Amino acid sequence: MIRIFTLIFFSFSSIVFAKDTVPQSEIEIKLSFVPLVKQAAPAVVNIYAQRIIEERRSPFSRDPFFRDFFRNFGQLQPRVQNSLGSGVILSADGYVVSNYHVVGGATDIRVVLHDGREISGNVILSDEDSDLAVLKINTDEMLPHLDLRKSDTVEVGELVLAIGNPFGVGQTVTNGIISGLARTGIASGSAKGYFLQTDAPINPGNSGGALIDISGSLVGVNTSILSRSGGSNGIGFAIPADLVGQFLVQAKAGRSSFIRPWAGMRGQPITFEMAASLNLPAMSGMIISELHELSPFSKVGIGVGDIITKVDGLDINSPAEMLYRMSVVGIGTAVDVSYLSQGILKSSKIDLVEMPNWEAKQIILGPEFIFMDLHISELTPEFQSKFGLSFSSDGLIVLDPGRIASRLGLRRGDLLREVNGKPVDAIQDAISAISSIKSGGSITIIRSGRRVSLRFRL
Repeated sequence: MIRIFTLIFFSFSSIVFAKDTVPQSEIEIKLSFVPLVKQAAPAVVNIYAQRIIEERRSPFSRDPFFRDFFRNFGQLQPRVQNSLGSGVILSADGYVVSNYHVVGGATDIRVVLHDGREISGNVILSDEDSDLAVLKINTDEMLPHLDLRKSDTVEVGELVLAIGNPFGVGQTVTNGIISGLARTGIASGSAKGYFLQTDAPINPGNSGGALIDISGSLVGVNTSILSRSGGSNGIGFAIPADLVGQFLVQAKAGRSSFIRPWAGMRGQPITFEMAASLNLPAMSGMIISELHELSPFSKVGIGVGDIITKVDGLDINSPAEMLYRMSVVGIGTAVDVSYLSQGILKSSKIDLVEMPNWEAKQIILGPEFIFMDLHISELTPEFQSKFGLSFSSDGLIVLDPGRIASRLGLRRGDLLREVNGKPVDAIQDAISAISSIKSGGSITIIRSGRRVSLRFRL
């Protein structure tokens, strides 16, 4: 009986002490995020960008049935497109990070500081795949900036603030927590890779803004949301600060495009079924499905079927996560890679190098050809990676079908194999075959791994 009474007493005491209490002092009453916002907000800017785009204006553009048939109808006409977003000052000398979809291709960029001053800026480094861009604003004064938080120290449940310019209403602060780590393949837009997830409300205009922790350090750059309505549903994504830091390093080194290490491999995450069939102790890692002969992984003896488990001691569960781990370390260094080969756990040091620069012949067909403006190129590992083609694939890659060939069904990324039954393995083969076309014929291509024949009559 005594034990039962003691248990009940302590349980009741726990409930009592768990209740909310009334603030006991003026200091407790004033507890808020105000000091944190005052510290961090001056380093977050509003960005207004303009770009010139060319589009075809057709009377059928609003018709859901005819617009696809007349997609290439009409002449290209220039139009000014405005975009609104946010940015984060990364250094006192005026380097600012934002999203590529905010400033990429912009001809006029205005950066509005926290005090309302407008300063012009120029994009000095950008990368559409990462959806990041670095700007340099034209000022000689020392600017407030945010320090970068080491991404591997961020944990689920941490309090964070999102600062940006949603819907153009002016700088706004929202709060939430980190609700997920290592999210891949789920962000919308052009961004691909590895993200932090937060439930801090993020809306249009927050893109490129800051996600900070309670010490005022930059955790990530807000980039996208998952939403059916266009408004925040509590699922937002931010690009981790470690990758942002590598962009800053390359921008200051004078690069104009982001260079990520070349793995020269393809793989897939280990599923539960795969782990069971391979007798793996845990369902983690990435199994290699294809490897280029010049890959730095291949050079140390790693092969197809091996399982990458760690990079620099950190778990790897997907190709996007491995590429992220390599990217934040940077070109010209080396990483320790742990992998499982034929049931034996091994480790090797991998040099992080740029993708080799292969010279490829290209041609854009002139008006003397039936398929005028068709842009084709010899295949290189760069195009194989970009368009998801096998490293063993060959042929000519279509970089732009042009106006005529696109009407026949040819698309960017198609692998051209035959014209009227004639194999086209080289640029000269294509020129010869296309020149011989009189009134019709067929084009054989590889698309999404399938062989497709396009018949046409001119």
